Amino acid sequence: MVRHLLRNLHSGPIAVQLRRFVAVGTVAAGVQMVLLWLFVDYAEVYYLLGAVIAIEITIVFQYVINNAWTFQSAKNTGRSEFFVGLCKTNVVRGSAIPIQVGILYVLVDRIAMFYLVANAIAILISGIYRYVLDARWTWG
Repeated sequence: MVRHLLRNLHSGPIAVQLRRFVAVGTVAAGVQMVLLWLFVDYAEVYYLLGAVIAIEITIVFQYVINNAWTFQSAKNTGRSEFFVGLCKTNVVRGSAIPIQVGILYVLVDRIAMFYLVANAIAILISGIYRYVLDARWTWG
């Protein structure tokens, strides 16, 4: 599956869409990392709670950008359709929160990895899951 995903990133029927999804995800990952850092180091929020809050903020951010740019041919237009799509992406990405937070927990508490490095790894792993479900269900 990963090999297929990487091949499609370069050339394939969904290459442009996949590149855009990766670009939006990369920017969102950066935003999420900054938010997590601010929550943990400045607001002194427990890192797992900070991660969940940062993830939810970036879910909304990514939906808006992906709807307008990545999936523009299947874009959810109109107020009702937009909010239905936002709910769908929240279900998809919300279901990825336990995956990401679980990986984050294992890497930080069991392997003693720095929480920001662990979060970057968790984002990458859960990103494949999120793309497949978002592409097929949210924007069908």
